[in-house]
Amino acid sequence: MRYGLLAGFFVCVAFAAIWAAGVLKLLQVGWHAQLHSNIDGIIIGALLVGCAGYAFGFRKILDLRREQGRRTLAESKADWITYHDFLTRLPNRRFLKEKAPDIVETAFGKIGYGVLAFDLDGFKKVNETVGPDGGDTLLIDLAGRLSAFMPEAILVRLGSDEFLLIAGCTATNRCQNCSDPEQARKLAEDLINLLNRPFDIKGMQISVGACVGLSSYPEHGLRLKDVVKQAILALSVAKRQGRNSFVEFQPEINEDLARRTRIERQLRDAVANGDIVPFYQPLVDLKRGTIVGFEALARWNTPEDGFISPELFIRMAETTGLISELSEQLLRQACRDAMDWPKQVGLAFNISPRMLEDRYLGLKIFKILGETGLNPHRLEIEITESALVRDTELAAAMIRDLRGAGIRVVLDDFGTGYSSLAQLSVLTFDKIKIDRIFVSGLEQDEKKSKIVRTTVALASGLGISTTAEGIEQESQLDYLKQLGCSFGQGYLFGKAVPPEQALALLNTGSASGTEPSRQVSA
Repeated sequence: MRYGLLAGFFVCVAFAAIWAAGVLKLLQVGWHAQLHSNIDGIIIGALLVGCAGYAFGFRKILDLRREQGRRTLAESKADWITYHDFLTRLPNRRFLKEKAPDIVETAFGKIGYGVLAFDLDGFKKVNETVGPDGGDTLLIDLAGRLSAFMPEAILVRLGSDEFLLIAGCTATNRCQNCSDPEQARKLAEDLINLLNRPFDIKGMQISVGACVGLSSYPEHGLRLKDVVKQAILALSVAKRQGRNSFVEFQPEINEDLARRTRIERQLRDAVANGDIVPFYQPLVDLKRGTIVGFEALARWNTPEDGFISPELFIRMAETTGLISELSEQLLRQACRDAMDWPKQVGLAFNISPRMLEDRYLGLKIFKILGETGLNPHRLEIEITESALVRDTELAAAMIRDLRGAGIRVVLDDFGTGYSSLAQLSVLTFDKIKIDRIFVSGLEQDEKKSKIVRTTVALASGLGISTTAEGIEQESQLDYLKQLGCSFGQGYLFGKAVPPEQALALLNTGSASGTEPSRQVSA
């Protein structure tokens, strides 16, 4: 509009100038003689100037349209960036919150839909193995694989390795009815199998698993945000169950969440008041059948919920930063209890992976030994493989300090971590603990049997003793003795008991829960 007015103004000015020139000429040569000729000139000049003004205005209109197109494109790009993940090009969390509800209601509101929340197992290890660039490549390939898996579904990237899939209940042959447990399970299994297929990253075959939580509309919520919330809650339960687990939302999950929230609130007071105490499970010399020590295990008995699972409150202590304070309390009390045992009976204590990051851990342990008077040679510090992966150099220095002071160091949960053989080649241990998952079903599972046999032979070749966890049957004990396993622990010898019962066990040679046919002596 502005440019059109400007062009019209120029036309008027030009017309006036031509008219004025004609008037002057009339005055010079006479009105009658030149009148007809000047009128023709005026008209022709006005037409020429008008055409020029029209051309000028038309060009400005084209420029305006181009500018408007550029602005529209820029706004479109900005809108895309706002609602999409730049790496995988998938919709993001903001899209899920602001745009997805209307889209889902239009597409799936009448037929129902399922929401699968899932994250990758071992993605952190992928970054450690192939680097952040390799991890990005895996996520890009994963997005392509998932989009091809269910092209009609809505796929959202929630975070680093967390995703959400929204699928109509009749939109695909894979999910005829997302509220049907069998159909839901089949869909989750297909998804897990898809993610378990190796990815080719930098010439390496990288495998990741996934845990999946599922909820559905309208069974688990009438709004998308509620259904998504239930799927994420189900995912949290699946992650606690382990790799490649699938959980469908149930109302009990909310009750469990409320209980966990209550326990987490009580944990700080429990640590401050010393309510979490050590119980002791016997460690037995398999050849002689005698108790050679006890492993201290944390136990928390509450008036409202009874005994809380150690896996639950230990993990909470790690996430809330209470693990160091709690572990120091438990070790100090365990050392005091061990002072009442015969001098040949040792104490085993497990160190949390978070604690191994403390450069002053060795000094703290030495201080506790000094306070309680326990001989360092009676103490075994157990370190899991997962703890060693975090900082091998720091772990090596810590192990050297501990062993230098006479404390024995045990590699715990051998075979369940990442680089067992590599750790054995660069770190020095006094003992290897064979995880209970290999001892369970030892006689029926040939693979487990070979793993245990190889581990015992490897330790023997390195001059290291072995301890088998989770021994529950006489046949397992006999098999381990034949292999040459040095020590054992499990319900066959006794469960974890309070300090007074541990002392009684040392005095009587039996424990609550021990089979009558298998008595042990101190």
